[in-house]
Amino acid sequence: MRMLIDVVLDYRLRMPGTALLVIEAAGAMGQDVVQSTIDLGNPERIARVPAEEGIGERIIIRAKDRLQCRYNAELHITRPRPDLENLHMVEVEDMPGDALRYLLPSVYCPVDRFFHYSNSRFGGLSGGRKVAAMRDWIEYNLCYVAGASDANTTAADTFLDRRGVCRDYAHLMISLCRAAQIPTRFASVYAPGVKPQDFHAVVEVYLDGEWHLVDPTGMAQADNMALVAVGRDAADVAFLTTTSMADLQTQTVAVTRI
Repeated sequence: MRMLIDVVLDYRLRMPGTALLVIEAAGAMGQDVVQSTIDLGNPERIARVPAEEGIGERIIIRAKDRLQCRYNAELHITRPRPDLENLHMVEVEDMPGDALRYLLPSVYCPVDRFFHYSNSRFGGLSGGRKVAAMRDWIEYNLCYVAGASDANTTAADTFLDRRGVCRDYAHLMISLCRAAQIPTRFASVYAPGVKPQDFHAVVEVYLDGEWHLVDPTGMAQADNMALVAVGRDAADVAFLTTTSMADLQTQTVAVTRI
């Protein structure tokens, strides 16, 4: 599957400072970047560093009073849709270090608060069947409501409120899976089926020795997602982080299948 990505960002900074951007689709397994361009205007300085797990890059920008960006890309997605029902759990003692760290609590994912519910509600299942059941439970029991959460909302808050946006769905699924000893990490992606069009959050689960993309909102599938970056939770892969207050002027994301 091929897709076109078009992103426009325009923020006014209240004070000169540094901004971190994580918006470019990664050159990663299961996807090929056919072409891409990014125009960052005229900042004072630009640098690049690898993002978490070496997937994608962070762009570091030193700007005075305006952050402007136009990103365009064409991608060819080659990864198949995982057959979750037939994927097996990896025992903790057999996990590599880069998977083990995604069993631990993180800022938005208080895993210890989900041990009881995860094991009582989904304890009769294992591996990919358990992941699929968790995904379905979240999709059917949460309401997608823009503005229902904020930067301080954790998976525990979402579990109680039963509403949120894609990052909240992802944080809840991460917490349930980690509580069941299935390594799970946050993933930012682009996908043409997302409504409204925006930066999209999903998860990656570690089963059968590999990472597999899963969308608990049900809006996208692994074979039509362009992976941008991964991390413990949204704090690691926010598309924009600034050191000073930033006022939104324009932000558009358009992802189309070709």
